[in-house]
Amino acid sequence: MKTRRAFLQNITMASAGLPFLTINASSLGNIYKSDDKVLRVALLGLGGYAQRVAESIQSCKRVKITGLISGTPDKLKTWSAKYNVPEKSCYNYQNFDSIKDNPEVDAVYVITPNSLHREFTIRAAKAGKHVICEKPMAINVKEGEEMIAACKKANVKLLIGYRMHFEPHTLEVIRMRNEGDFGQIKFFQGLCGFRIGDPAQWRLSKALAGGGSLMDIGIYAINGCRYMVGEEPIWVTAQETKTDPVKFKEGVDETIQFQFGFKSGAVASCLSTYNMNNLDRFFLNGEKGFAEMLPSTGYGPIKGKTNKGEINAPVVVHQTEQMDQMAGILFDGKKPVVPVDGEEGLKDLKIIEAIYKAVATGKKVSL
Repeated sequence: MKTRRAFLQNITMASAGLPFLTINASSLGNIYKSDDKVLRVALLGLGGYAQRVAESIQSCKRVKITGLISGTPDKLKTWSAKYNVPEKSCYNYQNFDSIKDNPEVDAVYVITPNSLHREFTIRAAKAGKHVICEKPMAINVKEGEEMIAACKKANVKLLIGYRMHFEPHTLEVIRMRNEGDFGQIKFFQGLCGFRIGDPAQWRLSKALAGGGSLMDIGIYAINGCRYMVGEEPIWVTAQETKTDPVKFKEGVDETIQFQFGFKSGAVASCLSTYNMNNLDRFFLNGEKGFAEMLPSTGYGPIKGKTNKGEINAPVVVHQTEQMDQMAGILFDGKKPVVPVDGEEGLKDLKIIEAIYKAVATGKKVSL
């Protein structure tokens, strides 16, 4: 989906004509002081999303890019010049471990295909650096557990790139739910998907992605269901539909519908697909009210309404807000409303494995 992968053209233009206020992170109730410690980050894997992150960091109050890691020499040269990173702080995948001797790097942000998350997270931890890892944090539960253990052993923190956990409209819905505005939650629907393009890309490789749509866009519905309902699911059922077995080979899912049940009695119905556009919607229904987010997880601007009217929350650049907030987590011990640690990432991996098991067996799987 072009809107999902393309860069934000201009956040001011994007919000023109909308009843939202476009502000930076410092206007969200976080008072940034001139003496706040700045998080110095090395970006690992200089692909399309890393470029979005890098551009967003330029507006951060507490984060700057001080290192680069890539297997492509030309990218290192171009990015080094663009972001003013010295050659001594540029690494390839072979000499990356020597980053342990670089005092100018506090954390490594792993932005590679899913199957490489484990390796580079563990190597970064052994080098004594905090780790920020893109989601899903790994391709299976075992790898996720190994990543958490490695970071604990090295006494570094592991954070997962859950940008929506800092998004103002999302946080407003969570606040309203916590305060009982919707009453007892009964139902959640999460629709996430787009028509994927290049059939040769890594997202359609079982070896690199660990699956298909569920490992990419589907995780938004899984994670979103958990933070919107405010509970962990206790069972899952799921069904897969595949219309193009050439493009979506064995082990690469095209479309999966999955359903959750919760201890409270709430239920959820979700869709993850690589074969349909116009799917970016969350709907939460309770005894006293509802919340709808449309779009719900795209790069912005997020829009939402409840039974009380439109959600007039600030519009932010998600990655800018995420990185500044993560600086606060790493240096100041701040606790986000919704966790972004390795344990949070592991919960999603356990659900993903259960969904794939439900697809394979046709049975309800307990969580």
